[in-house]
Amino acid sequence: MQVDLNADAGESYGVYTYGHDEALFPLVSSVNLACGFHAGSPLRMKETVARAKAHKVAVGAHPGFPDLVGFGRREMALSPEEVYADLLYQIGALSAFLKAEGLFLHHVKPHGALYLKACRDRETARAIAQAVKDFDPGLPLVVLPNTPYEEEARAMGLRVVLEAFPERAYLKNGQLAPRSLAGSWITDPKEAARRALRMVLEGRVEALDGGEVGVRAETLCIHGDNPSAPQVAKAIREALEGEGVEVRAFD
Repeated sequence: MQVDLNADAGESYGVYTYGHDEALFPLVSSVNLACGFHAGSPLRMKETVARAKAHKVAVGAHPGFPDLVGFGRREMALSPEEVYADLLYQIGALSAFLKAEGLFLHHVKPHGALYLKACRDRETARAIAQAVKDFDPGLPLVVLPNTPYEEEARAMGLRVVLEAFPERAYLKNGQLAPRSLAGSWITDPKEAARRALRMVLEGRVEALDGGEVGVRAETLCIHGDNPSAPQVAKAIREALEGEGVEVRAFD
């Protein structure tokens, strides 16, 4: 059995330092690299691609809403045409830096509010999937299972990669719990590792609003802005490997 362990990265810009890239890169198998809209900058993209190459970590694009002030976590009323154009722009920008380092783009995973909107809004999901397909029809798209986002990506003929979140709480409907709810954010490394093992080995996890929810996990996400991100990643990786699960980037 194998699973990918991904982390959001490259989210600092200018004089503002954000996340834990230096500590996380040795622990994960892939990263989702900010493309300058919700976080990051051209220089930061260049530096982060070089760091990923040094650590032999697969690099995916992490496009978001054009919302630096809100870190891409505020939903924006973009038309499907705008979502499509923004996605294509950001994917293309990161691909240029990867090409300069002799690397290839491994996947696409939208960020924050854009990701969550795609999970319930078919037009947004379809625009994302279309942008990925038009850029490269063989490029994997990371999705939350059992959502319109997954359905639209599959309908577009894309390779989908199913994602789970061991350090974020779920609701019993399978959606991620809003960050405004108490308990929606898991910062304790042992608890995150326990949840990761259940997700991978059992395909289930406890829901914040009662009961359990089924999950399918080909990749597990660690949020770079989690204050305990390096400790969480280390605990999860050690727990998985202790159960014989290989941590490696998906093909």
